[in-house]
Amino acid sequence: MTPSNASSLSPGQLAQIACLLEVSARKPGNVYPGRGFVDANFVDFLLSASVIAAPLDRAREIGVGASILEAVEATCRVVATNTNLGMILLFAPLAAVPEDRSLQEGVPNVLESTTIADTRLVYRAIRHARPGGLGSAPDQDVADEPSVTLVEAMRLAADRDLVAAQYANQFADMFDLALPALRAALAEARPLETAIVSAYLTVLANRPDSLIARKRGNAEARQAAQRAAEVLTAGWPDTPTGRSLCETFDGWLREEGHSRNPGATADLIAAALFAALRDGTIRLPRPAGATAWSID
Repeated sequence: MTPSNASSLSPGQLAQIACLLEVSARKPGNVYPGRGFVDANFVDFLLSASVIAAPLDRAREIGVGASILEAVEATCRVVATNTNLGMILLFAPLAAVPEDRSLQEGVPNVLESTTIADTRLVYRAIRHARPGGLGSAPDQDVADEPSVTLVEAMRLAADRDLVAAQYANQFADMFDLALPALRAALAEARPLETAIVSAYLTVLANRPDSLIARKRGNAEARQAAQRAAEVLTAGWPDTPTGRSLCETFDGWLREEGHSRNPGATADLIAAALFAALRDGTIRLPRPAGATAWSID
């Protein structure tokens, strides 16, 4: 088998490609070609992806916190809305793993080596990005001066934020749920877009989205998870019932000013795509032809 050309790409380039694949897949409730939000559209995500490579390529050199802040600052120079904070928070520890180590081997060391200085820089990045539904925390709030390392701060938020949980559980949801779902779909010779959406629905069905929970409450987050599970159980994408349920689910997620956007789930899928590109699960160059991407 010919090696994937992804092995010759830098971490920042892998992150860029992961962002482009994530936003191009027609995931229910998210931005994708032809579907956007009032404050963010497909072009915003393309512009955001275009500027994050250089900061993430420096993650091993300057540290996780500094690379996150630089990537967020670069994003804010090209778009006026938060498109990728969660993705950047997940990409930076992955990008900091030495190239001669697997992500699963290297991520724990990267996370445990974070410092209070990293926390301070990440808090600045979060304030700069102004994510929706952030609220406040009783301990180590992003508006305050931190006194713990970045991984310790993320552990304090892990029960209410899916992205923070990855710092606490060493990316277990990515390694044990999102990435296996993506691999399973590709092993069935599914087109890449179908595999991405399948992984997204699988994560959403098993991990109620924390962005929905912050904006709409835990009950609606659990309802979104249940509806995602029903789409999969109904045989999506192979059955008319499954496809119909998925379309209805997409519409429901977009109601109420898209406040049910499963943004944290999408961030985790972007991280899984980074991992899949790095380990050759997704091979480059992509095969020619429309069916290599989508069955439509």
